[in-house]
This record gives sequence, C-alpha cells and structure tokens, in this order.
Amino acid sequence: MTARMDRRFAALASEGRPALVTYFMGGDPDYASSLAIMKALPKAGADVIELGMPFSDPMADGPAIQLAGQRSLKGGQTLAKTIQMARDFRLEDADTPIVLMGYYNPIYIYGVDRFLEDALEAGIDGLIVVDLPPEMDDELCIPALRRGINFIRLATPTTDAKRLPAVLENTSGFVYYVSMNGITGSALPDPSVIGGAVRRIKQHTALPVCVGFGVKTAEHARAIGASSDGVVVGSAIVNQIASSLTADGAATEATVAGVEALVRSLASGVRGARVAAAE
Repeated sequence: MTARMDRRFAALASEGRPALVTYFMGGDPDYASSLAIMKALPKAGADVIELGMPFSDPMADGPAIQLAGQRSLKGGQTLAKTIQMARDFRLEDADTPIVLMGYYNPIYIYGVDRFLEDALEAGIDGLIVVDLPPEMDDELCIPALRRGINFIRLATPTTDAKRLPAVLENTSGFVYYVSMNGITGSALPDPSVIGGAVRRIKQHTALPVCVGFGVKTAEHARAIGASSDGVVVGSAIVNQIASSLTADGAATEATVAGVEALVRSLASGVRGARVAAAE
C-alpha cells in the first residue's frame, strides 16, 4: 500500500494523538480558491486531506456538501481538474496524504484504468467511493489496490458483526467510521457510543479507525479523538467556505482565511484529545 498514508499514521501513533482528516470539495467556489484552501490545510494542522470529487447526485451528502458540489460544477470543475488540483498541490507538499472522495459514476465515465493511472501520477494516496459496496470490489477496489492506492471503506452503526468482515476485507489506509445513520452534517453522536464502536471495529482490523459526520468544533474533535485514531471534518469546513462567499457565490478575502482559522481550532482540539482521554 501507499507508504505515505502508513508513514503519517505511524508518526501520529508515535506522538500519541489522533489524525485530523479534513474534507473539502474540489473546485468550490473556483479552482484557484480551492487550490489555495488545499494548500492551507496542512499549514493549519490537517494531517490527511480528503479531496471531494463533485457529482450531480451525491446521495450520501447533506445540503452543505450538495451545494458545494453544485457550486463546483457550475464553476467548471471536472474530475480531470480535481486530479490536476492534487498534482498542483504536490508541487509544494510531498508528505500530506490525499484521499479522493466521491461517487463511482464520474470515475466510470472517465475510465477506471485511466483514472487510476492519472490519480497515481498525481500523488493520490487513497480513494473513498461511497456507493461501491464490497460486492463490487472488482470494479475499482481491487484494481486500485494492485496499483498501491488505498481503498478506504466506510463502516456505520448498522454494520453488524456478520457484515463487518466483508467491509474490512479489502480496506486499507484507514477505516472511516460514520458515527451515525443519515447524511453528512448531522448532529454529533454520543462520544461514549463511538468509543464502543471503535473498539468493536478494532477487534477485526489493525488499521487506524477515523470517525466522522457531525464534528464541528474543537470540543467535538477532542471528544471524538479521545477514542479514535482520527477525526474527520467535512461539512463544517464546507459551511465555512459557503459563509465567506459573496451573494453570487464568489470567493472573498475571508474564504481561505476562514478555513485556516477553523482548521487551526480543530487541530488544537485533536492535539488535546489524548490529554482529555487521560484525565
């Protein structure tokens, strides 16, 4: 598997703290601003970047990410441009793992072999494709793994003991635990319940378990990070971007700066997570 992801989680384990995994939509609100946001994330404290691939029918996403995808597509973003964004990012950052996150339809249209070749060349480390179940691993998962690209699977509260081994079988990089049923951007679940779920997953895998859906503040990040290997934040970042735009959806001086400030705050929460857990 890709060494970059493994190195990052090994380094964080040696520090005794969870990862901060940050999601944003590629091309929202425009290519240049989106690339500037991506470059700002590691400097503000992000450990892993999830780069959203815009799609017209994002069934697992809440209103915030749906609107971000619409803004991105309206601005002319394509899958090729999203891969190019990773390529441009890699000119300055060779260490931060990048995960492409989205849906299978744009990849299928792009062509699986071409997509994987371009993604690998651009420095992509992993994929999260939310609408490809384990039964369809031959479509993309297995070809990705053969090229050394992590395929990161989602586990949920409804993933029972019978289903979990199938979900984990070809998963690599980390396991993304969706901490509640429903869509992205929902309410924060009970951290004590999350702790039990993470322990249950860890009985079946040695992979890091990162928890997402609903994390909005440093306090949330600290609470979730106390019982997981990573905290995933998406909708809060996307909402921060949206709140900075002009009435017609254009970026402002506050667009990148606002994301930086939010991620810096979230990073402080994550970095205090192990301390909070020990108290």
